Amino acid sequence: MQFKSLLNIETSFRQLRVFAIIFICLCAGITGYSIYSAYDFAEKQRQKIYVLDNGKSLMLALSQDLSQNRPVEAREHVKRFHELFFTLAPEKGAIESNIQRALLLADRSAFNYYKDLSEKGYYNRLISGNIIQNIQVDSIICNFSVYPYDVNTYARQMIIRESNITERSLVTNCKLMNSSRSENNPHGFFIEGFEVKENKDIRVIKR
Repeated sequence: MQFKSLLNIETSFRQLRVFAIIFICLCAGITGYSIYSAYDFAEKQRQKIYVLDNGKSLMLALSQDLSQNRPVEAREHVKRFHELFFTLAPEKGAIESNIQRALLLADRSAFNYYKDLSEKGYYNRLISGNIIQNIQVDSIICNFSVYPYDVNTYARQMIIRESNITERSLVTNCKLMNSSRSENNPHGFFIEGFEVKENKDIRVIKR
């Protein structure tokens, strides 16, 4: 009887040890899953940006990797510069305002081109002739394999007079450097070595 009692005690002890091991493993599994879930949730929350729209509505936007946006921002920077620099109205204040905003996006090479046109009387002829100049950017080709980035821009200028519209082709080249973002330079780029490669008439349309 005494041997049987000892045997039952040993069996019970083994069962208790098995149950304890299973319980410990179960607790470890739950703890590990909880930590993983918490980390995953934190990562998803870091990928979200909450934007307050005029203090009224709350919008949720997913943040994207900066490297994915840089090519888009580069092309938009170059496009914005060309639109400001080459969109001109027959009014001195409007011309100076656009040119000044464009020059904030580029180095002295753009200013030198502006100064050259100004000395040749180009802007005075626009004003005296009541001429409007618009630009349409067709394509912007950026080489992101080498820094600073080489950029070629292909566009069309529309010179609008009272009697006709002259369409001109415009091809420019420049280098893009990374820069700090600001209110005047939201894309964080800076144009260097701006050069007009081609600017010639395509056709003249009578009005």
